[in-house]
Amino acid sequence: MPLRLGVNIDHAATLRQARYARDPESILVEPDPVAAALIAEKAGANGITAHLREDRRHIQDRDILRLKESLQTKLNLEMGNAPEIVAIALQVRAHDACLVPENRNEVTTEGGLDCLTHYAALNATIGQLHAVGTVVSLFIDPDPDQIQAARDLKAEYIELHTGAFANATGDTRAQELKRLIESAKLAHQLGLRVNAGHGLNYQNVRELFAVPHLEELNIGHAIISRALTTGLATAVKEMKALCEEYRL
Repeated sequence: MPLRLGVNIDHAATLRQARYARDPESILVEPDPVAAALIAEKAGANGITAHLREDRRHIQDRDILRLKESLQTKLNLEMGNAPEIVAIALQVRAHDACLVPENRNEVTTEGGLDCLTHYAALNATIGQLHAVGTVVSLFIDPDPDQIQAARDLKAEYIELHTGAFANATGDTRAQELKRLIESAKLAHQLGLRVNAGHGLNYQNVRELFAVPHLEELNIGHAIISRALTTGLATAVKEMKALCEEYRL
């Protein structure tokens, strides 16, 4: 199975909000993250990821509604398990929902979801999402107990948090890669499907290809950053070409 690429467009919205958060109806508002999503899709993205945070620091409710209406591939809605956000997810009925932890003081998601501590609340939300036909993924650290909990919660996918791997060097990086490999094997044995994301870029993604059973990578910051010099379509095509090298 070819490795799919999900393009996260949050940082297109970050740039918009930096100028227009207080004047969202201005005729000058740009960039439009939905327009960016359509460019990414046309350039080969297999899906679009957008994180609707409780603090609405980048993606807004209207962006999610427009994405659902406009995309030809799929919308992967990243979301915290907060009642307000869950209600929007149930209304939109995104193809995929990836449940992630949220901390209002973080710059970006800093760690995986604790499925053990929050088992009961996650179980209720996953049941609601399944009832409207949404495929559920849990963004977790490469930890056996979290993987087992994800299986027990009946999520279809886990998304392995690759941040520790991406930020490490030397022996520590090798150890983090080993954790990811072992976690992907365990998840596959338990019947879970495996995605990965966080901190992946054009320099380190090939190293991740040692991890078996991967189906999709969700990448945002690196692609949007490269787009500043190459254009978004080229940045997506370059990452898509790297994904096509995956053989495991």
